[in-house]
Amino acid sequence: MGSLSLVTMMRGAWLAVRHSVVVPALQVAVYLCAAMSLMLFVERLYMGLVVAGLWLRRRCNRRLNSAADEDDDKKLIMADSDDLESTGADRPMVLVQIPMFNEKQVYRLSIGAACGLWWPSEKLVIQVLDDSTDGSIRSLVQAECWRWASKGVHIQYENRSNRSGYKAGAMREGLKKHYARGCEFVAVFDADFQPDANFLRRTQEVGSACHAFFGFNGTAGVWRVQALADAGGWKDRTTVEDMDLAVRASLRGWRFVYVGDVQVRNELPSTFKAYRYQQHRWSCGPANLMRKMFREIVVSRQVSAWKKLHLLYGFFFVRKVVAHLVTFLFYCVVIPACVLVQGDVRLPKYVAMYVPAVITLLNAACTPRSWHLLVFWILFENVMSMHRSKATIIGLMEASRANEWVVTEKLGSSSTTVTATTTTAAAKGKKKRDQNQSFHAAEILMGLCMLYCAIYDIIFGHDHFYVYLLMQSAAAFIIGFGYVGTQ
Repeated sequence: MGSLSLVTMMRGAWLAVRHSVVVPALQVAVYLCAAMSLMLFVERLYMGLVVAGLWLRRRCNRRLNSAADEDDDKKLIMADSDDLESTGADRPMVLVQIPMFNEKQVYRLSIGAACGLWWPSEKLVIQVLDDSTDGSIRSLVQAECWRWASKGVHIQYENRSNRSGYKAGAMREGLKKHYARGCEFVAVFDADFQPDANFLRRTQEVGSACHAFFGFNGTAGVWRVQALADAGGWKDRTTVEDMDLAVRASLRGWRFVYVGDVQVRNELPSTFKAYRYQQHRWSCGPANLMRKMFREIVVSRQVSAWKKLHLLYGFFFVRKVVAHLVTFLFYCVVIPACVLVQGDVRLPKYVAMYVPAVITLLNAACTPRSWHLLVFWILFENVMSMHRSKATIIGLMEASRANEWVVTEKLGSSSTTVTATTTTAAAKGKKKRDQNQSFHAAEILMGLCMLYCAIYDIIFGHDHFYVYLLMQSAAAFIIGFGYVGTQ
């Protein structure tokens, strides 16, 4: 009898806490997530309309100038080295920087592509910024540079005694070299990027109908050296030195041109572990940069209030903070929690279904070839949102891992990749460590919580959320137990 009364008391206490604390808190969370979802919806809709408008304008211009474009393409394809030499006086001096760190698998690809660019030889300098700590790799990269130099290419190999500033520090030091001082433009390519031969010709002779700000991705882009100097050069205060420079240049009145039809081959993260490190850097860095540049943006006198609003609200807050947090809080916390308090929390359908569906379609509109993967992408992104949200909070609070820089591991092409059947003791030890690290406890715990909520909804619910919860729990388990990508 005493045990029964204790259970009754505990149940009564839980119901009291549920109605007085849990339900109101969840309702506030629903409204907060609804507000963030609407913010993200408006931003995505605006960007979608901009992209559609520019696409239509470009299509109309292409029809009007189709004949001229065909002539230009023929001239571009038929241009040979003699023609480039004869027009060298009309071309600006260009420095091509290739920062790398222990890039044994890809150094030949990027150096070879850069040395093959169509540009007058006396107007082009290739600068390999090798921060490798492995002496054997340094020797290989240096030998590759000498090989191209023997063919008449103006290529310079630079190696520092320390990695101060990492990538930003290497590029900053590279611009100080005597042979770089006369350059008007600088093109940047990561070690796994392979630009087409006509890259410089297509990016040096472009125009844009809409000079807007966008975050430079740190590679496959061309900077005017004067813009770099005016913005204060490369800084290593965050892990997104490229975005940092782009924002500072924008605040000083420089405009950006996006050339959407110029593509550069590059390598995606080769393992899920490398992808997680990359996503941490890409989520933590922008949030940390927002914290550090907030006051600088607000007090800037060289840009309009509208541009300040775009930078702080649209570019940083909505895209770099809200987008990560609302995905995790709403789909992985609030909706499962609402299932456990059946009917006590009002969850509007437009918040749970319609607005997210439109946002997803707007995100996927530019990649029609991947629409068949849409459901898998949604589930994967929801699980990854926990990792990104954690990184975003670390960046905002400038916690211990805010400035952690882990170079994304690259494998290169099949002809340069070391075979996976290496049987050395070191390789076996590394493989064993990787297998131990393939389990992700947080994702497994997320899967368990989702599964519990799904079972609860099947037994007591009536909104059929269990369909989503079961699929989401499966995705969390797949990622948590390391069944994503290669190991």
